Amino acid sequence: MVLHTPYDGSSRPFTIGLSPLNPLQWLDEDQNLVSYLDEKLNLYRTLPDKVLVEDEGTRAAQSEVLELVEAHVLERFPVLYVREGDVMHIAGRHTVKLDDGTLSPIAIAGLLVQEDLVLMRKSPEGWKLAAASVCFPSAWNLCEKFKRPLAEIHAPVPGFNAGTRNAVLIERMFDNLRVEQPVLRWNWSLHDDMRLHHPDSHTGESRRFGDGDLRGAVILRLERQTLRKLPVSGDILFTIRIYLDPLEVLERHPDGRTLARAIDDQLQAMSDAEAGYKGIAGERARLSARLRTIIDRA
Repeated sequence: MVLHTPYDGSSRPFTIGLSPLNPLQWLDEDQNLVSYLDEKLNLYRTLPDKVLVEDEGTRAAQSEVLELVEAHVLERFPVLYVREGDVMHIAGRHTVKLDDGTLSPIAIAGLLVQEDLVLMRKSPEGWKLAAASVCFPSAWNLCEKFKRPLAEIHAPVPGFNAGTRNAVLIERMFDNLRVEQPVLRWNWSLHDDMRLHHPDSHTGESRRFGDGDLRGAVILRLERQTLRKLPVSGDILFTIRIYLDPLEVLERHPDGRTLARAIDDQLQAMSDAEAGYKGIAGERARLSARLRTIIDRA
């Protein structure tokens, strides 16, 4: 199992941090594929209006997304994916009808992979969220973002609201994205549980992680985000892959002390607004103390 560590200082919170991505490594499926797909199926059944959205006129672009996802997983993960006719068999545990008329194409694509999928379309107001399958949001609500331009989507994020330099840069990056060169960025935060479906905003309560020394209470929530321009529609597909690791993994990691120190440094460097957005405004001292037990361990 690969442990991703964007919190090592290479992907600092509240920075854009895009880098070129090898198209062959576009999506990232692993040993948790089946459990993620189980959770997606459950959410499709119980909360379809919360995890699936689509604007009019996007079906052709959604079909383009489905074709790209299907082709990619068959090429990159031939052990996990086998297609028979219009049915995709996944890890010997799931079957997905690729022509399922009861689901939108982006919803079908979402059932093939661990990633959430967001289709962005250029409009006079800028790039808007036009369709999506988002089962695993990290403290944000899909319905509130639907049909909204980037500046409004990012409005709650300190330093990314309309008129800021970051907002202008992101819009420009979307405009200049090339079909042949997808890009990658990482984001990370500290959560208090292992839920994949996490639409609730952080409350900022001082005892968010409960009482005690925080052992077992802090989860590293990572987001592997990619942007890929679609060759036919010209729309952009934004993918979000979630990884959940208890903070305790650093106690067993050979570079655990260094990683814990990097996390602590970044937490302490956040402004009050940034810490509040991340939901740790009242918990930085306790989080720092917990990280020190890893940094200072014998």
